[in-house]
Amino acid sequence: MTKAVITGGSGMLGKWVVKEFVEQGYEVVNADWKKPEESLCPTVIVDLTQLGEAYGVLAGADVVVHLGAIPVAYSHPNEVTFHNNVQSTYNVLEAAAGLGIRKAVIASSESSYGIVFAVNRFGPQYVPVDEAHPQLPQDSYGLSKVVNEQTADMFNRRTGMQVVSFRLGNVIPPEAYERFPSFIHDPEQRDRILWSYIDTRDAAVACRLAVEAEGLGSVALNIAADDSSMDIPSRELLAAQFPEVTDFRAELHGFESLLSNAKAKQLLNWQPVHAWRNYVKM
Repeated sequence: MTKAVITGGSGMLGKWVVKEFVEQGYEVVNADWKKPEESLCPTVIVDLTQLGEAYGVLAGADVVVHLGAIPVAYSHPNEVTFHNNVQSTYNVLEAAAGLGIRKAVIASSESSYGIVFAVNRFGPQYVPVDEAHPQLPQDSYGLSKVVNEQTADMFNRRTGMQVVSFRLGNVIPPEAYERFPSFIHDPEQRDRILWSYIDTRDAAVACRLAVEAEGLGSVALNIAADDSSMDIPSRELLAAQFPEVTDFRAELHGFESLLSNAKAKQLLNWQPVHAWRNYVKM
């Protein structure tokens, strides 16, 4: 049985990743600073900013999915967010390399493109935003994600470890769909995330497929639903909030996502299946 350590497995996304791996027959350990609300596997309480603790919890693992992090900008002092997110990711990958673990997934973010938390507001250079779009963060959270992707590249160069960095869109658990009617007709809401979203269940499947895939090296992948989170056509959303964007690199005739997931589909044979329109009565 393949042993998977899920860091941050008590969190909003992590619990769904734990569930996916357990249901697919993995031996799973949750590594977090707190116990989960529902215990689906053993939980080890750890501080991943301490390298020794990362080694301890990863001992015997075959794969690691690293989701443990401060999940948003400005919830903590900037230096705390940067130190926690960068140090914990370095430690997890350093321990994985030292223990001979060959596959890892880490949680990056659409925030790395810089639009989300920008003090000096700006829009995308082109749409849909793919992984080649410049990463221009103005905050310590987005910067930590850029550094973490570079850390992943370094470990791949040094050890050959496969590391998939997921630039996650706005992560939505099933119970959050009840809030969608409050914003789906207002372009000003959620424009900083380009109106993106990804269901926790679809993100969890992507995590599993990433550790089951072969030969990916170190790669960053956008993880987003196929559609936007709005009941307004995507071109109308852009015209309302980012009229300066004129570079369209795909046809936009309806509610298409403005965060491209094409590369993840291609490399992982992944397909998001949970769309908010299936859960919200309009």
